[in-house]
Amino acid sequence: MVAEATEQRKEENEDYTELMAQDSAAKEVILFAKNRLNKFYNPKLYTPPPKRELTEEERITVNNGGTLAPTAPPAGIAGTGIAVLAQVSKDAPPPPPESFGAYAKKTEESNGVMAMMDMLVKDLDKEMTVAAATEKDAQADYEKLMQESAEKRAEDSKSLEDKEAAIAELQGLLESDTEAKAADEKELAGTLEVIASLHAECDWLMKYFDVRKDARASEIDALGRAKAVLSGADYSLLQKARAHRMLTRR
Repeated sequence: MVAEATEQRKEENEDYTELMAQDSAAKEVILFAKNRLNKFYNPKLYTPPPKRELTEEERITVNNGGTLAPTAPPAGIAGTGIAVLAQVSKDAPPPPPESFGAYAKKTEESNGVMAMMDMLVKDLDKEMTVAAATEKDAQADYEKLMQESAEKRAEDSKSLEDKEAAIAELQGLLESDTEAKAADEKELAGTLEVIASLHAECDWLMKYFDVRKDARASEIDALGRAKAVLSGADYSLLQKARAHRMLTRR
């Protein structure tokens, strides 16, 4: 947006500069022509050109009765010294008339021409005033846009820095959480290994519980018999007691 606005402002300023130059040249030409007409119709209003400033050498030549070399005619439009700034038209201008009629002092016609010139000068002044105001407003709008854009860029830069800082902080947290997760997974793997070991042991105990129970009962009976024998008891009584226990258990 800034680049487009800058390019547009540049084009507008170039158009404004060209318009002001053309209007100024046109105004100078009209005023020059009006002054020439005043020389013929209204001599009192005629403004003669400024006198030629002589150099030291030219002053000496004149004082000694010599004559000065003719000066080159002014350049520009019709020898007025006013530069032609407008673009040259592709179509060639029509040729001038072969001869001009003799000048005659016609007050009414001269007044009409003078009025038309004054009107043209006023139109040029108006156009230049409007163009200057438009240029001023456009420049003010452009400067305001540049200021707002600079403030927006500063805000965006600050927001970008804050977001980058937040990203860095989140990355640090992610790394710490990743390390903690790895440690927890390692601990979990150890716990699962212990659980698997305990589960296998429990399965083995459940599988051989009845066998071990019967073996333990047999061991108890054997110890009871051994104890009875050592105490002098009747072994048949012990057999009966054992049979009674077995029936009761069933």
